[in-house]
Amino acid sequence: MKRSPRPLSHSALLELKRWNTPTIYNGWEQVTRHQAATDGFNLEETRDFMPHMGPMVGYAVTVVCQPGNGEHPKKNPRAWSEYRRYIAAQPGPKIVVVQDLDKPRTLGAFWGEVNSNIHRALGCVGTICDGAIRDVDEMNNAGFKALARRMCVGHAFSCPVQWGVAVEVFGRVIEPGQLIHADKHGFLAVPFGDEKHLLEAARFMDANECQTLIPAARGSAGKSLQQVCDDIDAAGVAFKKAAQKKFSRRGEW
Repeated sequence: MKRSPRPLSHSALLELKRWNTPTIYNGWEQVTRHQAATDGFNLEETRDFMPHMGPMVGYAVTVVCQPGNGEHPKKNPRAWSEYRRYIAAQPGPKIVVVQDLDKPRTLGAFWGEVNSNIHRALGCVGTICDGAIRDVDEMNNAGFKALARRMCVGHAFSCPVQWGVAVEVFGRVIEPGQLIHADKHGFLAVPFGDEKHLLEAARFMDANECQTLIPAARGSAGKSLQQVCDDIDAAGVAFKKAAQKKFSRRGEW
């Protein structure tokens, strides 16, 4: 797949970061030609170890590791150095997407205090790791957000095996350069070509909810339950009409 240029300004990325990932998904489903029910997001459960940091937004840089295999560091003693130069050469902000070949086992962590600080210095804001992390307090201190499968004690023979390639994490294939939005709900890897109108769509769908269904649900004081149901039905119709007018799609409601 041909890699996408960076179509969004830094200010647009900052605005995307103001919403949670489900809100970004709501906008994305209005502008994509992909199947919104199965594409883009993680298909397996992942865990956000730094939910207090809020969402992270960045472009995917990719790496494959296999901490349980001690032959990899022997085959390429310069792997870490070569990999870091790949990371440094990519435009940011960057999210490191790690495929752990030991899955379903977790024999060692790719991430800890030192690696998090190094990647932060190279312009990375966090990671999505289909394996383990450790030194979680220290990763927090570095300001490096992590979505991962679990924690573990050791690092084993952790080193980069491949990088700059398509990887599969949490049931989703991610290409280098894909825009990613991630938080405690999971992640959305935006398909190439869907980035341009993502912010506008997320803004619109968030406002659409706030102008129709949410006030109908919250303005129920003193009304009969039948009237509440009628108001919500009417709000749902208004929500759908607004989405259809803007995107020619009906939206969630």
